[in-house]
Amino acid sequence: MTDVSDGVLHTLFHSDQGGHEQVVLCQDRASGLKAVIAIHSTALGPALGGTRFYPYATEEEAVADALNLARGMSYKNAMAGLDHGGGKAVIIGDPERIKSEELLLAYGRFVASLGGRYVTACDVGTYVADMDVVARECRWTTGRSPENGGAGDSSVLTAYGVYQGMRASAQHLWGDPSLRDRTVGVAGVGKVGHHLVEHLRAEGAEVVITDVREDAVRRILERHPEGVTAVADTEALIRTEGLDIYAPCALGGALNDDTVPVLTAKVVCGAANNQLAHPGVEKDLADRGILYAPDYVVNAGGVIQVADELHGFDFDRCKAKAAKIFDTTLAIFARAKDDGIPPAAAADRIAEQRMAEARSAR
Repeated sequence: MTDVSDGVLHTLFHSDQGGHEQVVLCQDRASGLKAVIAIHSTALGPALGGTRFYPYATEEEAVADALNLARGMSYKNAMAGLDHGGGKAVIIGDPERIKSEELLLAYGRFVASLGGRYVTACDVGTYVADMDVVARECRWTTGRSPENGGAGDSSVLTAYGVYQGMRASAQHLWGDPSLRDRTVGVAGVGKVGHHLVEHLRAEGAEVVITDVREDAVRRILERHPEGVTAVADTEALIRTEGLDIYAPCALGGALNDDTVPVLTAKVVCGAANNQLAHPGVEKDLADRGILYAPDYVVNAGGVIQVADELHGFDFDRCKAKAAKIFDTTLAIFARAKDDGIPPAAAADRIAEQRMAEARSAR
């Protein structure tokens, strides 16, 4: 971007506590593109992470989100066993209003200018068709359609991984991985959430859903006339009596000072990124006896898929890798118990150890 505000510079130089390697501010006046590409780490390999298209209120907010999301991708990719570091991009604006072929092509040129240090994919507000356009200008693009050499929608395996994380949580807490007759609350039944509902109903779980989009809720209820009920909003969902598992599957920050004290579920395991609103929330959950399956561990199915796309996509191979999220989640719970720390801290330690070993081996 040109005309970088003092606020953006303050965010870059004072809010970056994660030691990011590179931040690129992108602007293409002709198409209206304003974007931020953040590379947190390339210790394990090229940074891999999706492109979020969102109407941020300020540029500072966009930069902060990109930094936070990129750091999360480093940990996610490390825990998933991938040879990739972490990166993320955000495009500023309402995708319903400003998304265009010209804008996506311009964005692709910016990603390409990094020479492979950052590999992009879909995220909130971007889809397979968008990645097909970006790929016309940038070969470091995943999440493309099968017709264009890609693996297609990664939300299928994202949901499958979250489902495996739930099963591991049930095994750890109740001694049985089965979710039959468990009550699961799913907040957000869009890209990933609706696939998660399918897994839950197939196993015989009772599901309570909510979404800000009434049409998304209606589609789920029409498909599942039995075993699925809807509530007005997330506040009602987290207060539902008899809730066993809460699955945040929309935007981040779902676990915060307002929601944790009233949460009725015994387990939190969902697809949303950055579910913990601030440091310390993981301890608040533990103090209430709520088992938290770290978000970046259980929602790694999608990144497993897009990483595989770079080497010739094979769905069965990816699904087998995503199934290992069950064992990884159990290992994190065991490490947390041994070290006397919350699961989120245990996952961080394991991921940081892998990244440190990679850096020392250089």
